[in-house]
Amino acid sequence: MLEWKRQARGSSALLIKGARRIGKSTIAEEFARKEYKSYIIIDFADVKPEILELFDNTADIDFFFLRLQALTGVDLHKRKSVIIFDEVQLCPKARQAIKYFVKDGRYDYIETGSLLSIKKNVEGILIPSEEEQIEMFPMDFEEFLWAVGKGKEYELIRYLYENKKAAGDSTHRSLMKDFRLYILVGGMPQAVAAYLADQNFTYIDKIKRNILQLYIDDFRKIDPYGRASTIFTSIPAELSRNTSQYRVGNVIENGRPSRLGEVFADIADSLTVNYAYHANDPGVGFALHANYDIFKIYLADTGLFVTLSFMDKEITENTIYQKLLLDKLPTDLGFIYENVVAQMLRSAGHKLYYYTFRDKNEESKSVRSYEIDFLISRDSKICPIEVKSSGYATHKSIDMFRNKYSSRIKERYLLYTKDLRKEGDLFCLPVYMAALL
Repeated sequence: MLEWKRQARGSSALLIKGARRIGKSTIAEEFARKEYKSYIIIDFADVKPEILELFDNTADIDFFFLRLQALTGVDLHKRKSVIIFDEVQLCPKARQAIKYFVKDGRYDYIETGSLLSIKKNVEGILIPSEEEQIEMFPMDFEEFLWAVGKGKEYELIRYLYENKKAAGDSTHRSLMKDFRLYILVGGMPQAVAAYLADQNFTYIDKIKRNILQLYIDDFRKIDPYGRASTIFTSIPAELSRNTSQYRVGNVIENGRPSRLGEVFADIADSLTVNYAYHANDPGVGFALHANYDIFKIYLADTGLFVTLSFMDKEITENTIYQKLLLDKLPTDLGFIYENVVAQMLRSAGHKLYYYTFRDKNEESKSVRSYEIDFLISRDSKICPIEVKSSGYATHKSIDMFRNKYSSRIKERYLLYTKDLRKEGDLFCLPVYMAALL
């Protein structure tokens, strides 16, 4: 945000995109408070009718700003004030007006929004080219540690990763305990604040259920047929099947990605999920060879993912929180680790791709399928990533992948729950280092 302010100098507005309840409004207002002499925040989810009416006619910009200052009681100062359009998708006219406000050049503008590309939110308006867009994610593991007063721990993690050093048994156990806590609480600010208040997991779970219900209600508004909400709530079940893709037919009768393209696009636009697409050719430039009809879906926040996985039970009726904290997670719940790695890679700036392939054993004539959980690029090479929810007893997929594509690989990574070690050319990293890849 600081980079935008210093470089744009009023030549563009800043649009912060993100799922609902991740703190977009809070960070925008905090930034305005620290970086400007004055600011006005217009929350289109709860706006006075007389302010909303101003956007019916923005041709007379002088009149617009005089009325806005009079109605809000805030004095605006040329090049020293910012106006925040909060939940701007609820007022398409305001978003369109950005073009003319930026051209006028008097003030800076920050927009926040979710579900920004849904048809009803852009219908009949010209999307301003004067928008600089950034995505905001739930708090990552580093930010979570800052929040709980353990910021130095992440400095240690970074040092260990950069120097490829093992933490040692006691330190690693402590770091894994904090990481499992992050998985449970997640990165939604309300859930983190609840943990800091009294560490009551029942209350934290209730907050996360309320957020999930908000998302489900949004999907029902977008798609009255219930397909979007059904696809969303079925994400944990689909991942638990350990199949190579989200099988729409398991969730919606006769459902196919090609038939539900708009629904899947709207789900993506909500930024409540992360899509991982199948790379047909595992080489640099994944997007050029991605199959957008074959994909997996992860929740953007693993804390919400854990709660969604057990929405049919009261928190007191299951022991998932205790099991995770004590590292007693059943092996059939390993997909939770896959979801958190997806979240960490995405927050670190990676688009998500994975790869499946088959290999024939010449002796037995049998054919076996293999899967690489994630692929990232580095320089002109690729780095395959395999995720394990426990140890590293076997890592056949990533070994077979090396045999098949050795010339394309820069480094191979196994993310698991044990301490850092190197096995040949394979880096076995504790899962809490995922965001550093």
